[in-house]
Amino acid sequence: MLLALGSAVAGAALAGPGTGVGQASSHREAPLIAADPQVDNTDLYAFTSPDKSDTVTLTANWIPFQEPNGGPNFYPFAEDAHYDINIDSQGTGKPDLTYRWTFRNEDLRGEKTFLYNNGVVNNLNDKTLLFRQHYCLQEIRAGKKPVTLVADGIATPSNVGKASMPNYGRLRNQATQKLPGGGQTVATQAADPFFLDLRVFDLLYGGDLSETGHNTLNGYNVNTLSIQVPKSKLAYKGNAKRNPVIGVWSSTERRTMQLSPGKQTPTGKYVQVSRLGNPLVNEAVVPAGLKNAFNALPPSEDHNQPKVVAKVLDPELPKLIQGIYGIPAPATPRKDLQEIFLTGIAKATNGPLAVDLNSQLMNLDINKKRFVPAEELRLNMSTPVTANPDRLGVLNGDFQGFPNGRRMGDDVIDIAIQALEGATPGHLIQALAAGDGVNGPGAPFGTTFPYVALPYTGSVNQAG
Repeated sequence: MLLALGSAVAGAALAGPGTGVGQASSHREAPLIAADPQVDNTDLYAFTSPDKSDTVTLTANWIPFQEPNGGPNFYPFAEDAHYDINIDSQGTGKPDLTYRWTFRNEDLRGEKTFLYNNGVVNNLNDKTLLFRQHYCLQEIRAGKKPVTLVADGIATPSNVGKASMPNYGRLRNQATQKLPGGGQTVATQAADPFFLDLRVFDLLYGGDLSETGHNTLNGYNVNTLSIQVPKSKLAYKGNAKRNPVIGVWSSTERRTMQLSPGKQTPTGKYVQVSRLGNPLVNEAVVPAGLKNAFNALPPSEDHNQPKVVAKVLDPELPKLIQGIYGIPAPATPRKDLQEIFLTGIAKATNGPLAVDLNSQLMNLDINKKRFVPAEELRLNMSTPVTANPDRLGVLNGDFQGFPNGRRMGDDVIDIAIQALEGATPGHLIQALAAGDGVNGPGAPFGTTFPYVALPYTGSVNQAG
């Protein structure tokens, strides 16, 4: 498929669209997590901050398909969960660094009212806001005691509506916290930044590409945890010049819930229930019977799962496209996809792509004997910021795009379908060139941290 990349450009290839009714990049992607939306990772983004190029922004989203009018309880984070963004700078599949958010509720409603707020909310500390979430953010490094970066932050509340919260941007600015040693973070609701037409599940856009052009996620919100930190915080040994590549994944741990009438009590140890690295992997690559187990695995164990590796080497979607559209599926085994998903792309992997893009094996100071294949979203922090980002990334010659990290504007659905069908930079598969007809989000991204758009307030069925 993407072998021509080795001679065409010093770049890389991409892969992996999603399957499964009612899912998007990682929305409701596995049977168990579909029943527990509070801890359902939806999308993960990792990119050099375009306006602060010495920093990286890491953004992870949870709680999919939030209808803006979903009161009176709206969409809080879970109190009994660890919300984590993990960084592997050595290529071991284990986190060298974890940013962990934990939440607690301040609920002033009691037996007096059902309202989330009983008046206009102009500030996070207004008495009219009756429900708040406080959080603690810790920096956890392997072999060291956790460091508290934010002891008592306040999350931006769910957006009740224009009458209740006339200036939500002001509330989000108030919730944004500066971090010791540089950087900033925010916990907030946001317009879902992912974009696609979910009619892909109706025989791949109706069997004749007649069902395209509608952004199914337009109007829905998600909960966002975003952190922007200097590159030296993420790089192995703090040296982003010698060791510029990191692997990133988000994960959620939750305790068992003991139920009694009108009450639930967390008990026991925290257990990982969700994870997300590259977009669309658990949907498109992992078969249904392994999805729950995949969500519970650490990346360090991925290479020991022969059934999952087999699906990387022989993916299902190209065969579906061949059956419906008659476009021949590329030959297997797909060693190119193995590079993209499990090792990163570099000459040192001895894979078919034979270019240096985003494998930790490019880091000069790591012990290469400890490197293991692991499913992570890999980012080369030394790739310059693209002045005019292209939504198709590498396929249109923009090497800062997915799979070299993931920017919010990367059109991973169109990229994935093209890549799986054998596209190379500048040479798209013309029969599928129009993609899903959705080339950007319903609400435009911002130009400064946290970049995600403010949450929608209108009913989804009126979102246009």
